[in-house]
Amino acid sequence: MPEFVRVADLATFPPGSARAFVVGRYEVALFNAEGELYALENACPHQGGPIADGFLEARTITCPWHAWCFDLRTGTLTLGDYATIPRFEVRVDDGAIYLATEPLPE
Repeated sequence: MPEFVRVADLATFPPGSARAFVVGRYEVALFNAEGELYALENACPHQGGPIADGFLEARTITCPWHAWCFDLRTGTLTLGDYATIPRFEVRVDDGAIYLATEPLPE
């Protein structure tokens, strides 16, 4: 069972926000996409680009280095299923955002 770490207050993380946090042994990118929270490991599988610095549109994040696009809901490359970014569970409790310390099983 993963542990959860408080990373932000929901009130300070409006739609369109993206930020990276160190959670346990991972750097995790947290996104507020149209009011829904998603978390992926903050490294594009192509060459390790910082996903949190990418272009967020609807529920897609585009890597800032080489424009690989990923679905935030699945972590899967939008142009094929040959690349995936590990996802992390996000919880909101009493106005605070928490991230799991380990990725979700595939």
